[in-house]
Amino acid sequence: MDEQTLLQLRDVNLVYRALPVLRHIDWALRAGQQWAVLGPNGSGKTSLARVISRQATHFSGQMTRSPALHSAGVAYVCFEQARALCERDRKLDDSEFRADASDPGTSVQSAILGGRAADETFDGWVDRLGIRHILQRGLRFISTGEMRKTLLIKAILSRPGLLILDNPLDGLDRDSQARMRQILDELLDSTLSTLLLCRQPQDIPGRVSHVLVLDDGGILVRGRRSEVLGDGRVTALLEPPLPPLGVLPPPAVRPYTLSASDPLLALRNVSVRYGDLQVLQGVDWTFGRGEHCCVSGPNGCGKTTLLSLVTGDNHKAYGQDITLFGIRRGSGESVWDIKQKYGQLDTQLHLNFARGMRVVEVVVSGFFDTIGLFDDWGAAQRAIAQQWLRALGLADYGAESFDALSFGMQRMVLLARAMVKSPIVLLLDEPTLGLDGHHRKLLLRAIDHIAANCDTQIIFVSHSAGEMPACINQHLVFEPHQTGFALRCYDKCGKTPRTASEPPAG
Repeated sequence: MDEQTLLQLRDVNLVYRALPVLRHIDWALRAGQQWAVLGPNGSGKTSLARVISRQATHFSGQMTRSPALHSAGVAYVCFEQARALCERDRKLDDSEFRADASDPGTSVQSAILGGRAADETFDGWVDRLGIRHILQRGLRFISTGEMRKTLLIKAILSRPGLLILDNPLDGLDRDSQARMRQILDELLDSTLSTLLLCRQPQDIPGRVSHVLVLDDGGILVRGRRSEVLGDGRVTALLEPPLPPLGVLPPPAVRPYTLSASDPLLALRNVSVRYGDLQVLQGVDWTFGRGEHCCVSGPNGCGKTTLLSLVTGDNHKAYGQDITLFGIRRGSGESVWDIKQKYGQLDTQLHLNFARGMRVVEVVVSGFFDTIGLFDDWGAAQRAIAQQWLRALGLADYGAESFDALSFGMQRMVLLARAMVKSPIVLLLDEPTLGLDGHHRKLLLRAIDHIAANCDTQIIFVSHSAGEMPACINQHLVFEPHQTGFALRCYDKCGKTPRTASEPPAG
């Protein structure tokens, strides 16, 4: 390894749960180069980053670091890091032993500084990324985008020899993405070596000099950016044809009946406050029969709080004018009475799903609303699960290990899981987060297939209004206001609001 080489991999192989995820990786990172690793879901990008950052140590082959890189270390910013921090806080949560309030857990500022004192560098990054207002908030109570910014600042302040960013634009609203692109350009222009993991060419900043393309754990092509991105093999890898969809199965028998005339969800003058923080104020929203709604807005605007009110997960719903499926909230119904009417899919469910299951078992677990399969099930439930797999183009995957599938195909399987009980409402919270372009198209097409061919209604949540299924005919938007966010309800074309809320008072 010459003096200019920071990192050298020679014939690196990695096996996970008896499955090869990296194959014969030969690659070097040299001083002055800025690389992006490009590939679809399941190509091996995350596994490569885990080897380089020494989170995965059971690989074969050789990895050599320069003395400078060995001394400064590698900082790796990814969703798994966020999950680990939140899980640690949950385990330490002592709310049930406190009489005053719920345990806020580790604050954003504490997570970044780790006991060190704040300085000008810290303050500068906090202001640039716009997170000063959440510094004292617990990690479990911030949005996905806010967590991404928190982890980035923590990584930069550690002064690493190599900074690895896993899809740094994921989970950010449009304004935050623009700000992040500027920051990425500055990092790539600096002396800090940065390695980006990207799913699509348009996410690769212009200042990246070299690209490494992975396919099924192996290197497809590598070299200078312009040469690699102009290679036809890369286009073929990232834009494969979509598989055909099948006929949707008949609806399952529901253990409840609903009035055909009442709206499914109705919130009237609903407000939510946490201490001094007013999250929602004067919200009026009716979700009626035949509607498919997109809920959009910037990071931290209150989307998650709104959803928690209608799914039964937020105690702030009690004492307010909230009617769910014809029943006033707090009139004796249980959380499970509410949840049985929803099918849900979100990134947190995906990341926490039980390991070691076959695909058909994952789908069957949707009958029981469990993260894993702990109840008895039989041939009838298996048949419905297999029908949904066929309907969504997954007929060949039923006997496969869920863990062996790419992230994108796992997300499709979880969509089938959400639909097996024929829910009245399919609640999709940032369902395309973490997906490459191909799997994003697969998922959006499947959602429209469901909306067009059964009586399930869609609530699709996104930090950006630019991406939604074609079926959407109601648009609930959190719009920035000088005192917070005002909630407006439009049809898809953006005509005059049908209902509105007042923004929180300043």
